Amino acid sequence: MPARVHAIIVARPGSSSRAQLLRTLEAVRSQTSPAEAVTLVMCGDASSLRESEAVAAVVEGIIEARTTTSFAEAVELARPRVNAGSAIWLLAQDTAPHPRALERLRGTLERSPSAAIVAPKLVATDNDREIVSLGVSMTTFGRSVELAAGELDQGQHDRMDDALGSDVRGVLIRGEVRDALRPDPALAGADEGLDLGVRARLGGGRLVLSPSARVSAAPGGPAALPSGRSRRAYVTRLAQLHRRLAYAPAGAVPLHWLSLLPLALWRSITHLVGKRPEAVLPEWGAALTAMLRVGAVARSRSRIRAFRSSTWASIAPLRVTSSDLRRRLDDGHGSEGGAVSELRFFSGGGAWAVLAALVVSIASFTTLLAWPALGGGALLPLRQTVSALWSDAAWGARGTGIGLVGPADPFAAVVAVLGSLWPAGPSFVMVLLWILALPLAVLGGWFAATRVTDRSGLRIFAGVAWALAPTFLTALVDGRPSAVLVHLLLPWLFHSAVVAHRSWGAAGSASLLLAAVIACAPSLAPALALLWVVAVGIVLGTAQFRGAGRLLWLLVPTAALFAPLVFWQVAHGTPLAILGDPGLVWAGPQAAADAAGRLALATGFPTMDLAGWSWFVPAPIAAWAPVLCAPMALLALGAAVAPRWRAGITLLVVALAGLATAFLAVGITVSFAQGTGVAIWPGAGLSLAWVGVVGAALVTLDTAITLPRLRVLSAVVAAVALGICAVPALSALHLGRSVLTNGPESTLPAYVAAQAAGDRPLATLVMTPQNDGGLAVEVVWGASETLGSQTTMVSTAVEPQGDDIATLAVDLLSARDFDAPGELAAKGISYVLLSELSGSEGDKARALRTAAVASIDQRAGLVHAGESDRGVLWRLEAEIAAPPTLTSAQEGTARLVLTIQLLAVLVALLLSIPTRASRRAARAQSRIVGRAPDEPMILPRHAEDQVSLEEQTPVGAIEEPQDEAALNDEALVPIAEPDPIAQDPSESVDAESDGSDDERAETTGEGDR
Repeated sequence: MPARVHAIIVARPGSSSRAQLLRTLEAVRSQTSPAEAVTLVMCGDASSLRESEAVAAVVEGIIEARTTTSFAEAVELARPRVNAGSAIWLLAQDTAPHPRALERLRGTLERSPSAAIVAPKLVATDNDREIVSLGVSMTTFGRSVELAAGELDQGQHDRMDDALGSDVRGVLIRGEVRDALRPDPALAGADEGLDLGVRARLGGGRLVLSPSARVSAAPGGPAALPSGRSRRAYVTRLAQLHRRLAYAPAGAVPLHWLSLLPLALWRSITHLVGKRPEAVLPEWGAALTAMLRVGAVARSRSRIRAFRSSTWASIAPLRVTSSDLRRRLDDGHGSEGGAVSELRFFSGGGAWAVLAALVVSIASFTTLLAWPALGGGALLPLRQTVSALWSDAAWGARGTGIGLVGPADPFAAVVAVLGSLWPAGPSFVMVLLWILALPLAVLGGWFAATRVTDRSGLRIFAGVAWALAPTFLTALVDGRPSAVLVHLLLPWLFHSAVVAHRSWGAAGSASLLLAAVIACAPSLAPALALLWVVAVGIVLGTAQFRGAGRLLWLLVPTAALFAPLVFWQVAHGTPLAILGDPGLVWAGPQAAADAAGRLALATGFPTMDLAGWSWFVPAPIAAWAPVLCAPMALLALGAAVAPRWRAGITLLVVALAGLATAFLAVGITVSFAQGTGVAIWPGAGLSLAWVGVVGAALVTLDTAITLPRLRVLSAVVAAVALGICAVPALSALHLGRSVLTNGPESTLPAYVAAQAAGDRPLATLVMTPQNDGGLAVEVVWGASETLGSQTTMVSTAVEPQGDDIATLAVDLLSARDFDAPGELAAKGISYVLLSELSGSEGDKARALRTAAVASIDQRAGLVHAGESDRGVLWRLEAEIAAPPTLTSAQEGTARLVLTIQLLAVLVALLLSIPTRASRRAARAQSRIVGRAPDEPMILPRHAEDQVSLEEQTPVGAIEEPQDEAALNDEALVPIAEPDPIAQDPSESVDAESDGSDDERAETTGEGDR
């Protein structure tokens, strides 16, 4: 005799929900084997349904529940209305059964005495050929896995009848076991069908699939998973943790409970590496919720124990193994599937260009190979140990002055990273940087060009043009490390930032590079912020909200690193000082804030010597040096009328932003070098402008100049002109025109350096008489004044910071009753150094220095320790006080700042780590950003450049990105007509463990399980 069936339908209010409900009720009424009774549970206001004749004709009763009622709780409310012995058919407003669905479910239940639950095949509402869900299993760690979802229904699974679980929608529960097999409300709306199947198997029954019984399911219903990624991640993880605690042996439950938070930390790391940052907070929320719901776990375990008659071994054959999971998640293409084109770094000549640049660099800086350290200009030695390097990068006591406690410049972290690359002698890393600067610039320019052109020759041209930029060569010759680093980092920032909206991997890399660029050149912050605002506006304008979220992340590491310094400067009334150049403030040559200086800036030269041409040739000829940059400027301007004009105009805007930054920088003086105001270095702005100029020139060469010979001729002329322009700078070291020097390894006398070896905390009072009759005073801790210990807290200060050492120095030279040894020793000062002014010393400075030597020699307790090229040195005989330590409040602040900064950088690092899925997603999209739809395809000319026709994307066709929420390349900048939004399949992972989940294994569509 066929089983009596009582259908329970759960619905939520709303116009669309009402339409779905009416379709479902009509489908239930039209069954060939209708249910004996139908109960409707409305999670919300049910007054309109009670008045509906269409509803009244189908249901025997309507139950009104709170809007927050879950599917399991709603089913429990309707259970008292079910007659004894009747089977329960679980439906929702979005599940419309096909006419013979219940007939076949009943038939399967009658033919299978061991079946406690029968599950139908869920198909998509708008396409009944698409399988939404057919069977669910789980892994060893309890992760739910769909056995068939998101596939085209060709009957390939119709013979499958045995599964561990299923989607809860549409299941038919046998009447004899309905009281034991109730949906668990603690699962929070996920894995109810899997849990029912597991409990049925433990009770001696099983869940049987009935593929011939078809039920149409739509996303967003009360029994479906939430559509939001974060909410979905929360409920699925909470369900998994709850089932783990409910299924575990009693003795293992405390161990599982204790492991929840450590597992949340580990899985947060794997989420970030897997480019799923939206799952981090849900991970912690699920772990904390699972820990606190002790009563819910106890009730679930009690229900299992009361019904259980079989061992857990009966479930093992139906679990999904790790190898099976990998096969399910693997699309068969590996990391190379869907590639649009090869990078062709080696076959396209990029590697040869880098090698050639290395040869030129070695020829230009040959003498540097024998130098242990680099000096001159704004260069200083680095700390002797890696730990000291990173100590300078942390909030705390600064390496200059006395009693100065506060934030470190973010540039100190960049210096620490560099120094850590050569721990045996961190100062030598600057020598390596200078030798490798040219090839690194070519490498960065080449990769940045891959976002603009596919032509190998033009990529090489871009690398050469970037390396021969006048502002870059001037920074090399003048010894400006921060400017050199900015120029080397900017092309990589361009390479990753223009695709940051596509994936979290690019966003993570771009965020770190942005922080590093602004750390080296804070003056670029306004221009980069403006470009960021434009990019966010464009992405939001195209409704790419997840892409905008990735762009928002770009600012997080920068904000974390700069926030303490910004707060400090604002608190001291010097907010503009945030833009001050980091490192050693050097009053070297640079363009002035007059008409001549700004004319030099407009032609690409940051100094008035025009990259060495003023001393290389006579002045009348040198005045024509800017003409050598004219070919690049003309090519860049042509981008505005090129076929890819949107990209060209955008790059010209970048150039204008950089040029405006340089124009403003020369007129802003916030830093001081021994009392002399020094304007902000304009070369950083010119480097940003050069990004736009080179990029715009590439757009012109790639799309506007269609004749191959004319294209080659134009590129060669521009490159040769830049090569000629670079001759004076590249020969400056050999001609004695560079300020670079061999070291020194320490700015202090060798005696002090030896005593402070290993960065011992010895303090030296350094006094330098000035030509205006003044006295420059500073306190240096350790073996030398170092690049990482410099701080804009001091270099931009308009009043003494920390203890007033100026008064101390004046008293040392003039006060008769001044206890010099006692006062100096109490400050922790061990040595006094009277140095000579670098360059030409005037009469006033010479007289002051002579008088100072005589005055200090007469002081008791100060022993003359000798003279050297560093100056005259005295040693204190008194007992030196220990360096001041941080107070408890200062230590708490230091820990808080360090934790926040490390967390932001760590998250960015984890996001930037490439994975198999992220590499596959990147290769599935065009490298070029902003290619116009009507732009002709570039065909490779060499055999090694050939790409399979199957891998080519037809012109104007929509590319199907494999990464999250990615549109075509036009998403970041308005440089092409908008294309339709592509689908957004979830990213996949390669291993199944408790630390590497993939949403695609658990969900196959919005709200579908």
